Amino acid sequence: MLQNRNYNSLEEYKLAPFMIGTMRMGQWGIRMKESEIEEFIEGCIALGLIDFDHADIYGSYTTEADFGAVLRKRTDLRDQMRITTKCGIKLVSENRPEHRIKSYDLSKDHIKQSVESSLLALHTDYIDTLLLHRPDYLLNPHEIAESFTALKKEGKVKYFGVSNFSVSQFDLLQAIFPLCTHQVEISLLHREAFENGILDQCQKWGIRPTAWSPLGGGILFSPSLDNKIKEVQTIIAELGEKYNAQQDQVLLAWLRKHPAAIVPVLGSSQLSRIESAKDSLKIKLTHEEWYMLWQAAIGTEIA
Repeated sequence: MLQNRNYNSLEEYKLAPFMIGTMRMGQWGIRMKESEIEEFIEGCIALGLIDFDHADIYGSYTTEADFGAVLRKRTDLRDQMRITTKCGIKLVSENRPEHRIKSYDLSKDHIKQSVESSLLALHTDYIDTLLLHRPDYLLNPHEIAESFTALKKEGKVKYFGVSNFSVSQFDLLQAIFPLCTHQVEISLLHREAFENGILDQCQKWGIRPTAWSPLGGGILFSPSLDNKIKEVQTIIAELGEKYNAQQDQVLLAWLRKHPAAIVPVLGSSQLSRIESAKDSLKIKLTHEEWYMLWQAAIGTEIA
């Protein structure tokens, strides 16, 4: 019964080829003005990239409200986009003075309170996808499932997933409540998901993983004295010349080659960079080219 319910949910769950990350949009980044956010949203939607990735903590609990100010003024935009947000991390912040230390909280009360706060900040009456931002060592899967069930019944959240969970933690919750996605750090420089079972698990359940920091934090775009990094850059340049592509486009094409159909979360708030990322969909790396980049990244021939 659980599997049928899960697969039905997955058949309805959709994602664009890329998600638009909002973390650097506000106080934690370039501090975009309301008019700039509005223009950026319109540009992304025009490109068919309608999935916007939030978290309650971004901008020290302010970025959702910055984004929501646009939706309050432009009510027509909400139906043209899908909003993902995350909860579960409690930061020490002047905007949350009751938090004495940084901690994780996936209790039923905290999830409900976080969703209500996000709905208010975003000026919307529903969230498309809610992710649990980090695993709480004290998580109770039955309590989480109860919370998710109530939020779905109330029409406040359509779909549910997790972020940064281990394989066993995902299994623990998935056995009780159907999950639709898993967001985790994946890049050529952060390859753990290829080997620790997370991407295998996503394929097993037909879940499209989303990748935060898909470009490895930009390390590969700067000169380096590290021989391993220099070798990766050489291969990227070689492939870039073959495909008439930029460095970021090659790296995104490398991620998307994987059969789990990884959806990168783009961290840039520059529309030109978003357009460039979308153009990477034209690049089809060969099997061997994928391994050329892997070999360069690990610094040795595969076993």
